[in-house]
Amino acid sequence: MRPLKWLYSQPYLLLILTTLFWAGNAIGGKLAVGHVSPFLLTSLRWLVASAVLLPFALHYLRNDWALIRSRLIFLFVSGTAGFTLFNNLMYSALQTTTAMNVAIIQAALPASIFLLNFVFFRLSATKYQLLGFPVTVFGVVAIVAQGQWQVLLELSFVAGDLLMLLAMTFYGVYSVMLNKKPAIHWLSLISVLSISALAASLPFTVFESLSGELILPDQTGLLVVLYAALCASLLSQVFWIRGVELIGSNASSLFINLVPVPGTLLAIVLLDETLHWYHMLGLAFIVGGILLAQKVVTKSD
Repeated sequence: MRPLKWLYSQPYLLLILTTLFWAGNAIGGKLAVGHVSPFLLTSLRWLVASAVLLPFALHYLRNDWALIRSRLIFLFVSGTAGFTLFNNLMYSALQTTTAMNVAIIQAALPASIFLLNFVFFRLSATKYQLLGFPVTVFGVVAIVAQGQWQVLLELSFVAGDLLMLLAMTFYGVYSVMLNKKPAIHWLSLISVLSISALAASLPFTVFESLSGELILPDQTGLLVVLYAALCASLLSQVFWIRGVELIGSNASSLFINLVPVPGTLLAIVLLDETLHWYHMLGLAFIVGGILLAQKVVTKSD
C-alpha cells in the first residue's frame, strides 16, 4: 500500500500516466470501428468499470452516503458530461475523422478550461499558464504536421471534427466541475460517477439499437472494451481527479497536450512506425510549455 500512497501524492506522474491511458483510448476507439458500435462501447466500458469498483467501494459509499445524496444531481451531471457525453461523442467522431484532426482539436481543451474556470468560478490562469499553453500547442502542431507546415494547409475537416469539438467542451465542463466535488473518498466519487455514466449511456445505446446501428462486440471489440473500462475509465479518471485536486484544473489541463506523445510512441511500438525528428521537437515544446506553466502552481490557479 505504501507505493500506492506515494503515487497518489505525485500529481505530475499521475497526470502523465493519465495521458498515456488516454492516448491508448484514442487508438482503441479507432480500432473499435466496425467491431463494436460507439454508444454500446460507452455503456459496456462503464458497466465493466462499475462492476469492478463496487465490491471495493461499498464500505466507503455507505459512509459517504449522506454527502453523496445531498450532491447527487451534481455528481450525475458530472458523470454524464465527463464520461458519457464525452465518450459517446469521441467514439462517434472517430468513425469519420482522423487521429490527426482529433489531436489538433484536443489541443484547444486547456483554453476552454481556462475560460470555463473564469466564467463559473472567476479563477484566472497565471501568466505562466497563459505562456505555456501556446508553447504546448506548437509542440502538438509540430507532431501533427510532421515537421512540414504545408501539411496543415492540406487538412480537411468533416462532421466528426465538430463532434470532437463538442466532446472537448463537455470534458472541459466536467474538469472545472471537479473544483466543487464533495469531500468524499475517491472510491465513492469514481463509483458514483461511473454508475451515473452507465445510467446516462443506456438511452443512447437503446437509440443505437432501434436505429439499426448496434454492433455487438467481437473479439477485437471485447479487448477494446476491457482496455477502455480498466485503463481509460478507472485508472485514468482516478489519476485525473487526483491530479486536478492537487494542482488545480488550469495547471492540469496543459497535460492534455501530452496525449499525442504517448500516442506516437504507441504507434511506433505497436504499428512499427518510425521515430522522426519532429516527434522529438514536438515533445520538447510540449514538455517545455508544461514546465513553464507549473512555475507558479496554487490550488486557485
